Amino acid sequence: MTKFLIAILVLMMAKIHSVLITGCSTGIGLDSALTLHKRGYQVFATARKAEDVEELKQQGLNAYQLDVTDFDMMARVVEEILQQTQGELHAVFHNGAYGQPGAVEDLPTGVLKEQFETNVFGWHELTRLVLPVMRKQGFGRIIYNSSVLGFVCMPFRGAYNASKFALEGLVDTLRLELMDIDIHVSLIEPGPIKTQFRANALAKFKQHIDIEGSVHAADYQLQLERLGKPDIAAQFTLEPSSVTKKLIHALESSNPKARYRVTFPTHLFAILKRLLPTRWLDSLLAKG
Repeated sequence: MTKFLIAILVLMMAKIHSVLITGCSTGIGLDSALTLHKRGYQVFATARKAEDVEELKQQGLNAYQLDVTDFDMMARVVEEILQQTQGELHAVFHNGAYGQPGAVEDLPTGVLKEQFETNVFGWHELTRLVLPVMRKQGFGRIIYNSSVLGFVCMPFRGAYNASKFALEGLVDTLRLELMDIDIHVSLIEPGPIKTQFRANALAKFKQHIDIEGSVHAADYQLQLERLGKPDIAAQFTLEPSSVTKKLIHALESSNPKARYRVTFPTHLFAILKRLLPTRWLDSLLAKG
């Protein structure tokens, strides 16, 4: 029985071997890239900044500079990767994203567009680049790192909420359209994870939102405090490795899930969304 299971695992790994990961400079992307590399995958790790790419190379990874909002760069990187894999790419993990805080009424439309360019449109374009490759080879896995805010909303996170809701709708549709072929599509919904996400969000908050001039100035002070505390929700915050475990299942399972919920808040709000009346859930979420 043990030899049989090993044979099955080897067969699975033969089909899911090369993987492209975006957003690998820190956090979830870095942990997943290093873990999969140690696991025997041919990992192609990408990051937006050149210095982060050099750091990834120092850690033994095949690394490329990739800004998902630069479609020409993305096409070149995919082509370079395919040259190394004899024209095949078995999996993509869409991870590189950020959160733009701010009330909806304070959010410049151009800033909302920037949020979608990174969190939705860039991922969509990368999917369009790799799907013909996967169709030709007859198999593939496409995994998207979503959020608990992909199915419930919290105040002062409208841009990020909207981008993740849009992503989930797009991915659900794609999954239906690929049901007849061996290309599996999954969403991972982490919740609070120890990453640079809050620090990056704080920088975007200060850059794009008129904090002092807003009618929400008092609430914004609370948001500034929240984003400035790396240990916020520590009792529920997990390490990036908890997401990587879900990613591995999505890559290697013969029957990967449509959604992988990671932390306690994500599981909790998924249940509450089904059970509570909208007004009750709104009252709870408004406190977030």
